[in-house]
Amino acid sequence: MIAQNKRLFGILLTVAFILAIPLVAMQFTNEVNWNILDFVVMGVLLTGTGLMVELVIRKIRKPENRFILIVVILALLFLIWAELAVGIFGTPFAGS
Repeated sequence: MIAQNKRLFGILLTVAFILAIPLVAMQFTNEVNWNILDFVVMGVLLTGTGLMVELVIRKIRKPENRFILIVVILALLFLIWAELAVGIFGTPFAGS
């Protein structure tokens, strides 16, 4: 139980650290211009990804299947991130 809470704390701490990068960058340059919705969406995306990976680690016993599922989850994260950032697929979510 305590190890699970440590991993959850680690996930949330990592998400906070990643979200701090654009927050700090906004203080020094106008090139990074996030609003509160950007932080919320990215926070949900990163937290959801971390929790899904944690679920896979807990529930999937076969290492090969665990690896494949984690790679798929991370690939989805990066595809969604790229779509939201620059609209590589041209969906309405990217503001295209």
